[in-house]
Amino acid sequence: MIVPRTSERRTLMGVSLLEKIHTGEARVSVIGLGYVGLPLAVEFARAGLTTVALDIDEAKVARLERGESYIADVSNEDVRAVIGAGSLRPTVDFSALSDVDTVDICVPTPLRKTRDPDLSFIVSAVDEIAKHLRKGQLIILESTTYPGTVEEVVRPKLEAGGLRAGRDFYLAFSPERVDPGNPTWTTRNIPKVVGGVDDESTRVAAALYQQVVDTVVPVSSTTVAEMVKLLENTFRAVNIGLANELALMCRALGVNVWEVIDAAKSKPFGYMPFYPGPGLGGHCIPIDPFYLSWKAKQIGFESRFIDLAGQINASMPQYVVERVTEALNSQSRSIKGSRVHLLGVAYKPNVSDTRESPAIDVAVLLQRLGAIVSYSDPFVPVIRAGGLQLSEIATDEALAAGIDCLVITTNHDGLDYSSLVSRVPVVVDTRNTLKGVEGENIFRL
Repeated sequence: MIVPRTSERRTLMGVSLLEKIHTGEARVSVIGLGYVGLPLAVEFARAGLTTVALDIDEAKVARLERGESYIADVSNEDVRAVIGAGSLRPTVDFSALSDVDTVDICVPTPLRKTRDPDLSFIVSAVDEIAKHLRKGQLIILESTTYPGTVEEVVRPKLEAGGLRAGRDFYLAFSPERVDPGNPTWTTRNIPKVVGGVDDESTRVAAALYQQVVDTVVPVSSTTVAEMVKLLENTFRAVNIGLANELALMCRALGVNVWEVIDAAKSKPFGYMPFYPGPGLGGHCIPIDPFYLSWKAKQIGFESRFIDLAGQINASMPQYVVERVTEALNSQSRSIKGSRVHLLGVAYKPNVSDTRESPAIDVAVLLQRLGAIVSYSDPFVPVIRAGGLQLSEIATDEALAAGIDCLVITTNHDGLDYSSLVSRVPVVVDTRNTLKGVEGENIFRL
């Protein structure tokens, strides 16, 4: 088969998509309006590109149509501006894909109960795209997944109708790099890695992102781009696992692990600080290494560092419960029947996201041991996960009702943590929030 040259392929695809992107005439779309998709869609719309924002959640779409944001990183004012300008059109109607030039897939990629990758959201999105795929369109997957997903899953589904990637349409992967709640690093200034199924797909995808992102980093293939994201988060998971193991070791040695880390990070080269905690949370770090280790198993490779780090990190909620038990024992109290109050249940400070939050695992374990569990978190009014059904209560209300043990599980801003030490019998600090505060009733990780 003779493969057309790049210039000939652009002619075969009709009007050059590159020209439409550079002139601002390209019609773009984003599927999946969560922490990744909504900020991206708003950035496209703010850049003046007509943007179709798709989601299967009718409630989300309705809120956007009213000019309301449900994502902390996107303000109501930002949504109202692009809705009012007519540059952002939220919808649940996937037939709108037939009128767009580009499609970004930003859907969730969770794990199954067996810890295997769950690509059902990707598959559903690609099936919808395939129904409306036409020549000259650009399809980009952003959802984090295992290396080879574009070539092994996405491409065959899109090509089933007869069109061919690299000949009739463009296909690329660009890993999302969102850090929810981080005002410094946003969609615009976080460098964007892009890899296509061919050079032209990479070039067109890079041109699209250059309209809304300061720095674009092209790589040689979709598989390389997929691997980049997994490396980033596996690097963090493995090093956090090391920090957690050192915390356990330092506890056995009678050494303050936080003091050790603070001293070590004074070295100006060759060391990067990572910190222990009650476990891993969020959609990326607890999930992505399992995607990589699963893929490794498929090719007969044993990923020992990744698996070991996963085991250590997964054990930390149980270790926190052990520290709670020790703290209560110091007061001659059993964990059964004790009132244990958690401060913070989101997976990280100053966000409402509870996905994979270790605080929820801690709460579940405490309840199983008979503790009376309550929590305060201004970002999370209700917990319904892991068999828990709890409503948030204010810290002052919890203190008035009586607390036997206070556990700092997520250190949100705006609370004077040190003032709480004298108001409760014991405190278990899993985040080093009470750094510099001394007291016999303080139990550190």
